[in-house]
Amino acid sequence: MNFFGLVFALALAAAGAEKIPPNAAALAQVAAGQTQEARALWWGFDPTDATAALQAAINSGARRLIIENPGAPWSVGKLQLADNQELVFEPGVVVQAKRGAFRGTGDCLFTGTLRTNVTLTGRGATLRMWKSDYDDKTQYEHAEWRHVLSFKSCARVRVSGLTLADSGGDGLYLGVGRCGVPCSDVVIRDVVCTNNYRQGISVISARDLLIENCTLVDTWGTAPQSGIDFEPNLDSEELVNCVMRNCTSANNRGDAYTFYLKPLRKDSKPISIRLENCRAEGCRRSVAFVTGNDGEAAAVGGMMEFVGCAFNGSQGAGLTVGNKPASGVRVSFRDCTVSHAATNQPTLAPLQLSSSADAVEDFGAVHFERLTVRDPLGRVPPLAYHDSSGGAGLRELGGTLLLQRSNEAARVFQLTPALLAEWLPHTSFKPIPRFAVEGVRFEPALPQAQPDPKKISAARQRGPSEWLLWAEAGQPARFSIRLAPVGPAKPKPAPVKLVAPSGAVTELTDTLPGAGETAYEFQPRETGAYTIRVAPKTGTATVNAGGGRVCLFGPRAKLHLLGTRGEYFFWVPAGTQEFAVKVAGDNPGELVKAALRNPTGKVVAEADNIVAAQQFVASPLNPAAGEIWSLLLDKPATGVLEDFFIHLQGVPPVLAHTKEALLKPARTAP
Repeated sequence: MNFFGLVFALALAAAGAEKIPPNAAALAQVAAGQTQEARALWWGFDPTDATAALQAAINSGARRLIIENPGAPWSVGKLQLADNQELVFEPGVVVQAKRGAFRGTGDCLFTGTLRTNVTLTGRGATLRMWKSDYDDKTQYEHAEWRHVLSFKSCARVRVSGLTLADSGGDGLYLGVGRCGVPCSDVVIRDVVCTNNYRQGISVISARDLLIENCTLVDTWGTAPQSGIDFEPNLDSEELVNCVMRNCTSANNRGDAYTFYLKPLRKDSKPISIRLENCRAEGCRRSVAFVTGNDGEAAAVGGMMEFVGCAFNGSQGAGLTVGNKPASGVRVSFRDCTVSHAATNQPTLAPLQLSSSADAVEDFGAVHFERLTVRDPLGRVPPLAYHDSSGGAGLRELGGTLLLQRSNEAARVFQLTPALLAEWLPHTSFKPIPRFAVEGVRFEPALPQAQPDPKKISAARQRGPSEWLLWAEAGQPARFSIRLAPVGPAKPKPAPVKLVAPSGAVTELTDTLPGAGETAYEFQPRETGAYTIRVAPKTGTATVNAGGGRVCLFGPRAKLHLLGTRGEYFFWVPAGTQEFAVKVAGDNPGELVKAALRNPTGKVVAEADNIVAAQQFVASPLNPAAGEIWSLLLDKPATGVLEDFFIHLQGVPPVLAHTKEALLKPARTAP
């Protein structure tokens, strides 16, 4: 310890948790560049608010900053990290979020954005926030982003030894501060994340990440409530060379290890994630792995490996793999153990595979290599497949399962095609190719008919949605967008894009506010079908155009609707020999009634209480000419009409609430 350190240690011992003034002589040496190791107490200490002193110490340029234990927590507001600096928190140090601060929904205890070479070490030290306060809506606006440590597009990050506790979001967050720039070369070692609000750790975009010997426990507050969640937000983000080793995720209200990779697409960077010797204890599920499977471009590639992991005591299934297209990322479990999963749910298999209602491709590319299932209930089969899409088959699925009941000898099952067919029976619908809309222009199906302005659409598309609007050059085009809530939460503002027939994109000046209706008007320079893209993060969107022509558009063939009733019309092009409409509810409590009508108005197929997908296959009355068919949607006899999916097969994925509003593929010149 140098002279200034000795003097301050003696002063600190005498002062206890008293206010400590800055050490002018020591600060002068730091300012002159005469020392690269500094002590935070040189900038003083105020037990009621140490924000300014600690931030000044960080901003000093000292390569190594030692944060001592002054006998009381460092009570601080939000702090910004610096480049090329190591923060050393001495044993017993507590850096505590100042109570009553952190009013911003994204306020974090420590934040680094586009920083390089940042190290935080602190065995025996704690960084803590006030989770219970942030969860009190009478004190704070509800949010899930008040993290203890937030790194965005940072490089060469090291975090070790610390306990990260009681956040209003995540213990540690690895995100993006600049589009396309992941966090890179990150090592998180010997860290404990406890009692955090959303996640112990969230990984949004990372390259060359090692998480080793970490403990992620007691996460609860707001979904997903996982020990760790790998969840990109955009297809430009990445999860490359990410390794977890010797980690434990326990007693989290959500899953122990979550991998929600649906935003990644086929042209995203292939993932490479590996878990070695990791454990799960007593979470909702031990592993939940989900990718996208809603179109040809959805299958992100790469490899996901679990090696020598032990998953114990999950409330539900031990392992779940969902929406995993066979052409996408390969998933393997090698020498892993699943023990005592879903013991209070005897009808639930410990291992669950599933395809959702919007799945397009067969499920597959999952391998179990010597996976042991220790199940006191002895459930056979220990593996189940739930296909809500109605037609997603299974392929490239295999390996060896060892099933052990109590102290009995393990039964060995080779996952041969014959055994899988016995264990996992499922319905395969008639394969009908998707109608390709790429490069297709649309025109009115009934150009001489004028839509009735009194007839408006009540169709509610959930999440990001697209619509087609017919407009003519030189004539003002008008439309409105209504956002409606789903449940008690108010919709958040939603960006709107207008895409001209030529492909030119216009970001509309005003983004949609929360719930309500917003009117738009523009002067078309082109005649044709304009695409309206609405991206509400929550809620649903409904587009109308008064007396104009507007249609629901599903370029990936499927539409996600909520609570939508009525008759909706679609075009069957000339030359079509056979087409189909698939309808699926979202879950056993959310169902729908549907009927298919031909151009004469006759119902040719119908079903009530649809939850698992129903496929209505039909042929046009006159294949030589285009026809307008319709789909009737209504409340089910049981359950409720909420989320459901429509999948148009072999015909344009365009629905209109009236015949007069319907658009069809434009005729091409011979």
